[in-house]
Amino acid sequence: MKMMTFKSLMLAGIAVAAFSSAASASSITYVTPSGADAGGGPVDASATFVTGAGTITITLTNLEGNPTDVAQNISDLIFTVSSGTTTSATIASSSGDQINISGGVATPAGTGLSTGWGLDASAAGTIHLDDLGFAGPALTIIGPGPYTNANGSIDNNNPHNPFINQTATFVLNVPLVTANTTITSATFSFGTVSGLNVNGCAVGAAACTPPPPVPEPASLTLLGTGLAFLGTRLRRRKNA
Repeated sequence: MKMMTFKSLMLAGIAVAAFSSAASASSITYVTPSGADAGGGPVDASATFVTGAGTITITLTNLEGNPTDVAQNISDLIFTVSSGTTTSATIASSSGDQINISGGVATPAGTGLSTGWGLDASAAGTIHLDDLGFAGPALTIIGPGPYTNANGSIDNNNPHNPFINQTATFVLNVPLVTANTTITSATFSFGTVSGLNVNGCAVGAAACTPPPPVPEPASLTLLGTGLAFLGTRLRRRKNA
């Protein structure tokens, strides 16, 4: 048997490391469906969940640019895990960059600061990351600027400032979660009052793939005319 070369050993080590990494955590991303509106204007958000041994890491992002109203800001995230109790879930850490908005201009208010959000959990497997019951109405997650469309609910609004700039990261301790745990649903909440909710869909799922456009009646007529014309040409060629 030939001795393995250093290069072979190195490649084998990389493969084992990659396999071990994949085996120790799993990831899924939920997004708001295309064209979503929670009742205060268009919204666009994503949440990426990484489950590992006793932990869930969440990256929560607001993608709606140049928002008009605070009702377009993310203020809660509710999700369910595939198995196990969640009553002992706690927030190990949370962070995000903060900004104040005045005159349509964002001014940095600190980097990597705690979000101030809290957590509610249930034995049924539901976890609720909540701003409104803790830091709210401040520290909602706002989308990218510029903020030239911002109305008085955002611009120079003292109770609502500062905002979390686009992305917040949460690390949760959930003792019974493993790398095989999946996230089975996610709901995004927006604004500074409860009830502005949008059910997320898992990236890659059929619900997240827009259906093909349905032809207009006129287009269907033209299609039928075109097919009839093509059939006539084919018959002429056959009889020639």
